[in-house]
Amino acid sequence: MTRQESTQRAAHRTTQRTPLNRERVLRAAVALADGTGIDALSMRRLAQELDVVPMALYKHVANKEELLDGMTDAVVGEIDPPGAGPDWQQVIRARILSARRVLLRHPWAARVIESRTGPTPAVLGYLDSMAGIFREGGLSADLTHHVMHAMGSRLLGFSQELFTAPGPTDPEGPSGPPDPGLAERYPHIAELAAATAHDGDSTVGGGCDDQFEFEFALDLLLDGFERLRRQGWTSAR
Repeated sequence: MTRQESTQRAAHRTTQRTPLNRERVLRAAVALADGTGIDALSMRRLAQELDVVPMALYKHVANKEELLDGMTDAVVGEIDPPGAGPDWQQVIRARILSARRVLLRHPWAARVIESRTGPTPAVLGYLDSMAGIFREGGLSADLTHHVMHAMGSRLLGFSQELFTAPGPTDPEGPSGPPDPGLAERYPHIAELAAATAHDGDSTVGGGCDDQFEFEFALDLLLDGFERLRRQGWTSAR
């Protein structure tokens, strides 16, 4: 037996001795989704990755929906805790951008979060913490309620865009020279598409710079919330 074979067998024995628990199952599921995409994730495939029989997984997650809930909580748990400081806008901004970095590491996670029938414990804890930052920053409970609605999924680092693939917002199409017909039919969209630099890997319509657009809207919202706070805004009619 070669040294390499001996090392591999020893590693396999170590893996076999590692007890299967919920945390290990969730870590493996997240890694599998990262590597192959969420559509390729199944209980059988996950069992193969862990070198166990599928039934062994059900001692730790009741079904795939509970697995997805747990994966959601595992990902949300990677978001940085809130920082310290008197400027609530900066604290909120930094944490949301941390959430965005986490979701960019796990591109499938936003879709799974949206698919949950209700917020998972980690998501609830995160949202409760964010609401607390708004309240400590001087926003009333009334204003905070509406702020949370206005922020929506942006609180978790992602947002719905008008377009998720090249379409009418991209007069040049996916490649090649501009299409004069599209530009003539949609002159204002064509003008906007040509008005700023674009990111070839963007998920925003027209190939816009995703990060810039996200932070641009985030800063507008935070500045608007602060203006309302100073005005003592209330939703009371």
